[in-house]
Amino acid sequence: MSTCNQPHHGQHAHVHGAACGHVAIVHEGHTDYLHDGHLHHVHGDHVDEHVLPVDAANPAACAPHSCAGHDTAHRHGPGCGHEAVPHGDHVDYLVDGHLHHPHAGHCDLHGAVALG
Repeated sequence: MSTCNQPHHGQHAHVHGAACGHVAIVHEGHTDYLHDGHLHHVHGDHVDEHVLPVDAANPAACAPHSCAGHDTAHRHGPGCGHEAVPHGDHVDYLVDGHLHHPHAGHCDLHGAVALG
């Protein structure tokens, strides 16, 4: 196995790529694939677990907004129908190319992502 400082995803038989069926997110000069709430990055002979960084493009601040991407009664969480995206120390949900974060009874906007 290659030497790497990134956390590895164990026992990963699925091969990620352009036609694998998982949502691709481009960040920091490479492509990761959303798979079961994880960002997978193919790295040689293994798969790294990545997290979108909290930065100017994808802040983690409270930023309430009206969620035009879904019904206002919709609540994000496991099984809500949106892909979970690890972002900083929390989980956001991908809605129309944007990160939505459930917070204190509203939905925060944590920026857009580049889909691959």
